[in-house]
Amino acid sequence: MDDEILKTLLKKATGYSRDEVQEEYAVSGEGEMVLVKRKVTKKYYPPDSTALKTYLELSQDRGVEELSDEQLAKEKARLLAELASSGKKSAAVAKSVSAAKRKGVKNVES
Repeated sequence: MDDEILKTLLKKATGYSRDEVQEEYAVSGEGEMVLVKRKVTKKYYPPDSTALKTYLELSQDRGVEELSDEQLAKEKARLLAELASSGKKSAAVAKSVSAAKRKGVKNVES
């Protein structure tokens, strides 16, 4: 299995953030397209259990039994650290969503 696909699945399975760019253009007097407005926002994508299941199924084919004890311990520590950090992000997002709902803000989750 391609390592790039597995990395992407793991990223989706553990959750990630990325910048979204929205640009508006207008036609100038000379007929050229001119950038009028550019908005960059950071969007958080929460962990996806389906991606995690797929990642685990595909990574089983990679021969985990061939790894040394040291490699297994290192991989375990790395995965636990990623899960802990994604748990903190999810908790922070859930806390801010519930606080916004208490204040009466609509469409918080989108």
